[in-house]
Order: sequence, then structure tokens, then C-alpha cells
Amino acid sequence: MAIRLIVGLGNPGPEYEQTRHNAGFWLVDALAGKPLAREMRFNALAGKIRCADQEIWLLQPQTFMNRSGQSVGALARFYKIAADEVLVVHDELDIPPGAAKLKKGGSSGGHNGLKDITAALGTQDYWRLRLGIGHPRTAESQQAVVDYVLHRPRKEEQKLIDEAIEKSLSVIPLLCDGKFESATMQLHTAK
Repeated sequence: MAIRLIVGLGNPGPEYEQTRHNAGFWLVDALAGKPLAREMRFNALAGKIRCADQEIWLLQPQTFMNRSGQSVGALARFYKIAADEVLVVHDELDIPPGAAKLKKGGSSGGHNGLKDITAALGTQDYWRLRLGIGHPRTAESQQAVVDYVLHRPRKEEQKLIDEAIEKSLSVIPLLCDGKFESATMQLHTAK
């Protein structure tokens, strides 16, 4: 078992491009190194990369966050990709900016994109790469969560999120090679 599909979560459109909720898109953009192509049958931007001598699908659903499962489910079914071969990259409120965590399965933690993907795949047993964006309450902000995730990070937060993305990119080859334990240890070890 190895990762065959990497999904970055976010919202389409220029008004959302730089918002915290698009952290998953940012990682997939960096991984692709070029714009992904519009795939109408999946209602997504999609492309392939070579990683660990495998062809890996990259996907950015264009359905808005809470309907991400439509795109993920359609591509996974079409190419016969099992849930445990899927890595979903998303923003995570409960992790501070600069940190990234890898896990398989578990609840959606209130993340509507994950809820929809779980429904589409029929299981919670897919991999998640959680990019920390922090929570408004830890930032001593009165901002509602929905407003917080749909706004740009502060400059110092963006720098930390970018560092977490860079560190995450370094473990992607391990995930594509099925070395989940090594990837998790490397990502979770502070440097």
C-alpha cells in the first residue's frame, strides 16, 4: 500500500486563493510545480507527478470545500484507488501555524471537506496531512471560525505555514513509497 492520490482541499476562485482554508491547495501547487488541468468529469483541477517511481494523481476539487467528496470519490472510483491510498491535505485549526501532522482515519473534527470525503469514500480510513493554521481563540481573537479560515493569515503566520508545507513536501516521497511510519516520524520530529 502506498499513496496514489494526493488531494489538496481549498475553495476555488481568486477571492479565496490566499485564505487559510486553502492551505491544502498551496501544498498541491508546490508539489505540482505547474498549474493543474481542468478535469470536467471530476469537477476538479488534476494532474500527475512521478514520485518514488510511481505515477501519483494530484487533485484540487473545484466544488467548494463542503462538497470536496464529489471530486475525490469520482476520481478514486474511476481509477480504482482505494481509500487507504488517498492522502487529503487540509488546514487544521487545532494545530498551530508551523506544525503539520500525519494520521490515518479518525473523525472529521468538524471539517466539512473531510465529512464529505468520508461520505464519498464510504470510510474514514484515508490518510490526512493536517497543516496547522491555529485557532482564533489561541490568537486571542474574537473572530468566528468561519471568518478566520476565510481570511489571509498574518504575515508571521504565513511564514510558519509555508515552513510546514516545505517540511511536509520532504515526506511525500516516503508516502508514495508506502513508508508511512518513517514519514510520520520525520514529519512529527521537531528540527
